[in-house]
Amino acid sequence: MLTTTSTRPLVPDDLDEALAVLHREPVANAFVAARVQSSGLDPWRLGGEMWGWFHRGRLTSLCYAGANLVPVCAGPEAVAAFAERARRQGRRCSSIVGPAEPTAALWAHLEPHWGPAREVRPRQPLMLTRSPAVDVTADPFVRRVRKDELETLMPACVAMFTEEVGVSPLAGDGGLVYQARVAELVGSGRAFARFEEGEVVFKAEIGAVTPYACQVQGVWVHPDRRGRGLSVSGMAAVLRFALAEFAPVVSLYVNDFNTPARAAYRRVGFRESGSFMSVLF
Repeated sequence: MLTTTSTRPLVPDDLDEALAVLHREPVANAFVAARVQSSGLDPWRLGGEMWGWFHRGRLTSLCYAGANLVPVCAGPEAVAAFAERARRQGRRCSSIVGPAEPTAALWAHLEPHWGPAREVRPRQPLMLTRSPAVDVTADPFVRRVRKDELETLMPACVAMFTEEVGVSPLAGDGGLVYQARVAELVGSGRAFARFEEGEVVFKAEIGAVTPYACQVQGVWVHPDRRGRGLSVSGMAAVLRFALAEFAPVVSLYVNDFNTPARAAYRRVGFRESGSFMSVLF
């Protein structure tokens, strides 16, 4: 009998087909697309494998299997195939994250083998904008972080990560990998902050960039300064940098229970366009 579907790790020769899949949903796929565009499909450079699901010889779905497990344009059959491959391999990721429907289906397959998760966030609105709100003044003190300010920025990054994820990024290797990632963002001009008296009071980074979209991450306001509008004016400033220098669409995803953040993002021009899901281990 002719096999009409198959799943395998992709190789560099599959790059054009993989990019075609990623470009079908350029905003939702920005994180994976940015990695593939900068690193190709070589697992060592990519930081993980890219699995492909083929239907009648045509690549139709992907799954990034690295520090995160991320389904891309994956329907039920592809999700089942990726789940089986992940189950056989054993859990190597710290999270499963992606568009809510395929991520939920992937977790349903894997939970009996990998569960329980430390935390499941079933609905994280994906928000995007193509233009800033005209009636919001951008904070003029939010600027690009300089390389010599990395040590000043790091405590804010660690605080943000710990609040958001529930564990410190300094655990395990002492934070070497995390600090390298922050240094990469600073070095590439994608980290922004407002400093007051040698301390960060607002920060955000542009974590993924493609020709079609970029993704804001790591938004944080110092606890002593919350409730004073810094997130709105700060995000307005970051949004202007992002649209002017990086991509025509700016996106982010946020926990549905974070009502103040969602309100702040709407205030500066973001609107909800889909939903993500995260499973944290």
